[in-house]
Amino acid sequence: MKRLFVLGAFVMLTLLAGSGRVLAQQDKMFSQYMFNMMALNPAYAGSRDVLSATALYRSQWMGLEGAPQTATFTADMPLNRERIGVGLQIYNDRAGVDNESGLFASYAFRVKVGERTTLALGLQAGAAWLVRNLMGVQLTPGNAGPVDPAFSANVNKALPNFGTGIFLSNDRSYIGVSVPRLIKNRLSDYEYGNYQAVQRRHAYGMAGFVLGISSSLKLKPSVLVKYAEGAPLGFDGNLNLWIAERVGIGASVRKNQFYTWTKETTDAIVGMVELQLTDQFRMGYAYDRTLNRLGMVIPSSHELMVRYEFGFTKNRILTPRYF
Repeated sequence: MKRLFVLGAFVMLTLLAGSGRVLAQQDKMFSQYMFNMMALNPAYAGSRDVLSATALYRSQWMGLEGAPQTATFTADMPLNRERIGVGLQIYNDRAGVDNESGLFASYAFRVKVGERTTLALGLQAGAAWLVRNLMGVQLTPGNAGPVDPAFSANVNKALPNFGTGIFLSNDRSYIGVSVPRLIKNRLSDYEYGNYQAVQRRHAYGMAGFVLGISSSLKLKPSVLVKYAEGAPLGFDGNLNLWIAERVGIGASVRKNQFYTWTKETTDAIVGMVELQLTDQFRMGYAYDRTLNRLGMVIPSSHELMVRYEFGFTKNRILTPRYF
């Protein structure tokens, strides 16, 4: 197990070092990332041992015109005696003049490396469709000057892509790394000197485990590291208290860079609650309080998650899946 964790860390560092330059984070953001892992790592497919479907909606920076809004639906299940996993991801992401919709399929090859531990190698492939309404942008109110060539035409582009990931997990812990999109698609035909708008690679590292405090209380720490070269290294740390296998109360802190802990680099603090209403049905809610300068104007974001698992029986799953 120790060797596998070291291997995972080495692969993550290799992926981070191999990415190209980027000016900002482009990928979607989730506060409840631990319940939406299929959107981050294709190797997660099949890890819950049953057909699992999750829907998540995020409204970010409420009250700000053109603020990001993201909706995702994922479903995954194991096949062939849990030796492989398959999954599907559908999403729509809107921010300003951009509207991106995508459909991706995932495949994970799963190998038992212990009595309850599985190492999965995953691939995903699919495409997104980007619509960018640049001609609708009012550049200079009341001024009928020359048209900026960068805004002279709208963008309608298909963005085929594929990605990969590694996921090591058992019923009480997980660790993984992934690069969900490897192709650097052009996002616009407009060029200015050496500048070119492209779809950048992002790498993720994730880990979590469960600590038993008593028979009815469990502590679930988890972490998500988000990397895009040229942008600050993102870091989400979460601590969740799981009560009587039915109620979870947690908090997270989101940092926009990893190497310092000054106030200026803290993006948000997050409060969350999750309810296991039945053995099959779970709901979750997260509230983000923005702490950066934008927070002086737009203080909050909201996120709602719903998960349903098919075929859940005591004979099918001997131990609960916490992630």
